Amino acid sequence: MCGIVGFIDGSKNKKDIIKKMSEKIKHRGPDGEGYFLKDEVALAQRRLSIIDIEGGKQPMFNEDDSLVVVFNGEIYNYLELKEELKDHTFKTNSDTEVLLHGYEEWGEELPKHLRGMFAFAIYDIKNKTLFLARDNFGIKPLYYAKFGDTFMFASEIKALLAHPNFEKELNEEIIGTYLAFSFTPTNETFFKNVYRLDAGCTLTYQDNEIEIKRYFKKEFKIKDQEFKEAVDDIAKVMQESVDHHLISDVEVGSFLSSGIDSSYLVSLAHPDKTYTVGYNQERYNEIEYAKDLAAKLQINNTSQIITKEEYINIIPKIMYYLDEPTSDPAAVALYFVARLAAKDVKVVLSGEGADEFFGGYNTYRSYIELNWYNKVPYFLRHAISKVCSLLPEVRGINFLVRRGQKLEDHYIGVNRVYSEKEIKKVLANPHHLKAIDVTKKTYEEQKDSSDIVKMQAIDIDFWLMKDILLKADRMTMANSIEGRVPFIDKEVFKVASSLPFAYKVNSETTKVALREAARKVIPTEAYKKKKLGFPVPVRDWLRESDLYNQVKEVFTSDYAKKFFNTKYILNLLDKHYQNKKDNYRKIWTIYCFLVWYKVYFIDEL
Repeated sequence: MCGIVGFIDGSKNKKDIIKKMSEKIKHRGPDGEGYFLKDEVALAQRRLSIIDIEGGKQPMFNEDDSLVVVFNGEIYNYLELKEELKDHTFKTNSDTEVLLHGYEEWGEELPKHLRGMFAFAIYDIKNKTLFLARDNFGIKPLYYAKFGDTFMFASEIKALLAHPNFEKELNEEIIGTYLAFSFTPTNETFFKNVYRLDAGCTLTYQDNEIEIKRYFKKEFKIKDQEFKEAVDDIAKVMQESVDHHLISDVEVGSFLSSGIDSSYLVSLAHPDKTYTVGYNQERYNEIEYAKDLAAKLQINNTSQIITKEEYINIIPKIMYYLDEPTSDPAAVALYFVARLAAKDVKVVLSGEGADEFFGGYNTYRSYIELNWYNKVPYFLRHAISKVCSLLPEVRGINFLVRRGQKLEDHYIGVNRVYSEKEIKKVLANPHHLKAIDVTKKTYEEQKDSSDIVKMQAIDIDFWLMKDILLKADRMTMANSIEGRVPFIDKEVFKVASSLPFAYKVNSETTKVALREAARKVIPTEAYKKKKLGFPVPVRDWLRESDLYNQVKEVFTSDYAKKFFNTKYILNLLDKHYQNKKDNYRKIWTIYCFLVWYKVYFIDEL
């Protein structure tokens, strides 16, 4: 696991610039650094040594030094690919070298052959061509920007800021979409002219031109199969994926919560060391469940209680490492559990992706349970929706509004925070990009699918790729450890995407077939338990005077007034504090944005 950075331009002091950019992501690779400088090109890599510790140093070259690569990630099928590439000469035992010879063999088709998590850059010295690629589901990050004749890329945006040609400007147009999603859902970022290379895409830069191509597209091909066969397929592919994710020249540990996902991984992998965090409040504490499983598996579990003061005080640091704001409270918990693990290991397994692939959200369940309302003729439901949209937003009314609309017109994911109507009230400048414009492309790709499949596709493209995986990467890398996610594997997705929906969700539970596969190996009843995912008591803390006053101070600041209607957001805060309404997610989403803004635009990091 590493961090990569590079640029192409006519700068004379390239060495100094690339070193400053590389230093910004030192946390991603504290074990070593490497540089390539030639003509207009500068590349750098920060290394966290996992595979072929001595031989895997980067930048790495092919036999005739015509290609050079910098790489962040792990290629889990690199041994199989070496067999396919046996006509090429390998000088190391590193998975990195497979990229060079694979590019020689397959060119731009290389990413289609890879199984793993990756973001890499290959520079063709003879043809002066830069080739970038990102893995199928965006496990590893990659950003790029162009300012004049300077093209730059990096694993994290903060590295780009160190280039003297970088022009730092806030992208205000996406604040509204952030309020809807609670994270940045677009390929545009909050830094104007900085873009995220989308998952499953490649970028070629040559002669001052950028060309982006998609090499992977999600497909849901439902198989007609017996339940037992589906369970067996899941068990087989998950064991295979876990085995791949254990390939390492250093010890692999695992995060462990109380739910099925991490419990299943730990039961399959049987790592010696597992890590859990919790809080003093019993309803938010998973430690005892984790310790029970660890004891039954005869493995170690290390845990930590996070205090309110620790949690709140670390938030500016979290926003720095994230690069962009997210109000997902689990990001902070993930930072603490990663910090705990980093005392012992360099690699950890984590359970991200199971909910999105195997149908883990109660939203899908409620869609089945409330399907009776869909029997009401659409014209009538739509008329009711129009009337109800004029009324105050409360739970029952919101249901009637949504169910009188097409899915494409309201569903943007499982964790929507603000409606479009409320965004206009919250923002000082109501002009913004609408959430449904962001999701339009995914809906077009899935236009012939069922509504349930469309919902899954939306949650994979947005909640998983642009929030869950972003925080998983940043919080582990902030602590210089590698997070591996065995559920997010292209072979696992093939199995998950072929399951009949009844094998994912029914009226009683979620992840139906996955739970059955897990039941056979988990020695506790964790396979039954709803995943909490390191829950956080922010809702309760916002009703205590110290945090209330801290948030209120931020909400009444001069920089808050630039973006938000102060009177409106203070009313949200007060109603929550007085226990009149649960507004914690709305409050936290604005608060996290303002803390992030202060870190990057006022404190000038």
